[in-house]
Amino acid sequence: MPDFDADKVSEIHQHLHSHLPSEPALRVKALETLLVDKGLVNPQTIDAWIEAYTEEIGPKRGARVVARAWCDPDFKKRLFEDAPAAIDELGYLGKATAHLKVVENTDKVHNLVVCTLCSCYPFSILGIAPAWYKAAAYRSRAVRDPRGVLAEFGVDIGDEVEIRVWDSTAELRYLVLPQRPAGTEDLNEDELAALVTRNSMIGTDRDLSKG
Repeated sequence: MPDFDADKVSEIHQHLHSHLPSEPALRVKALETLLVDKGLVNPQTIDAWIEAYTEEIGPKRGARVVARAWCDPDFKKRLFEDAPAAIDELGYLGKATAHLKVVENTDKVHNLVVCTLCSCYPFSILGIAPAWYKAAAYRSRAVRDPRGVLAEFGVDIGDEVEIRVWDSTAELRYLVLPQRPAGTEDLNEDELAALVTRNSMIGTDRDLSKG
């Protein structure tokens, strides 16, 4: 009879389960399979929506807004005065951006966006919210210890820079306008948009010259 190594079996069990999707992901997949089997959902349609929100409706739209503001002072002024109307000029206005305020990073100010109650987020220009944005740890600590949170993202803010934390709600959401990197005067709007990260528009990224 072969020897039974309980520790080895436990190790194998944990190894196998470490490669499984999370429980919520499994539930979503099971629901998707059920709807597809019943002919209520086309899997190609689901894939198309996911691709749209991650690649087109997602951060690329926000990056385009930022790049336009960097290139066009008049657009930037309109963006601060009435963000939804300015964004609508680009055709990006959506339900989650109907009440939007834009805040600007400067040499003396860094802005950080959070939603302490739930996870309100301007998804029509930033795409699907990252998991950490919805996590309780971020939602609570971003207000209490913003410098510590930023440090965990690799962003070290000197004491001479004021950190402003903006708490999003269903009625008012925020977009950070990051600083334009030095040495980009010759770049066009497309090239500038490629420098903008999703995190920089939330405030957990600051120096875009490193990209």
